[in-house]
Amino acid sequence: MNRRTAFLTTLAVTTFLTLTACGSEEPDAPAKGSGKETLSTAPVSSAPASDGRPAVELPSDLSYTFDWPKTGDKERDAVLADSEQSIKAVDQAIVNQNALDKAYLAYHEGEAAAQTEQFIQAYVDAKARVTGKYRYYHSAVQVRDGGEASLVYCEDQSKAFDMYLKDRKVNKTPVTENSYVLYTTQLRKNDKGVWVITKLLSERGHDQCRP
Repeated sequence: MNRRTAFLTTLAVTTFLTLTACGSEEPDAPAKGSGKETLSTAPVSSAPASDGRPAVELPSDLSYTFDWPKTGDKERDAVLADSEQSIKAVDQAIVNQNALDKAYLAYHEGEAAAQTEQFIQAYVDAKARVTGKYRYYHSAVQVRDGGEASLVYCEDQSKAFDMYLKDRKVNKTPVTENSYVLYTTQLRKNDKGVWVITKLLSERGHDQCRP
């Protein structure tokens, strides 16, 4: 159940949770007409800390589109907002090559935190990170009594790729049905008022997410 299943398989790492992206299940296969491309150094964009939440800083070669309409409900919209930041925070940890980055740990706990740490460490060991464009859509959020919630959503990985840090080469890969992933997350509201992820499952190529 991985966002970068092929990458982790290459590293001989198995996890239930991954929070980066790819264009296909074959990271070493060049995209048609592209091949490996060099990524130039770009300035860093940032989201400032607020309400006790950590700041997240990412290079400008990473971009995110969240097609998650506001629900009009304060708590459900808070789940969506914190989930957006949790996704970016994991990518920040990968970019920083720090499997114990404080930002992602502020949005994950228990099983989800342990599995995410393992996943980030795989990128650190490989001296690689992610780059490209990410899109999230088809969100469905529910908030239950007792400060618990669930969020189901889709991710489009078709324009996101790996970059190996030694030569800063972007490994372009072809798009397949597995470039579209369905996620199901369980969250709880902690004592700081942050919706943190406790569990996350994913399914590649799900009918709900494919174009």
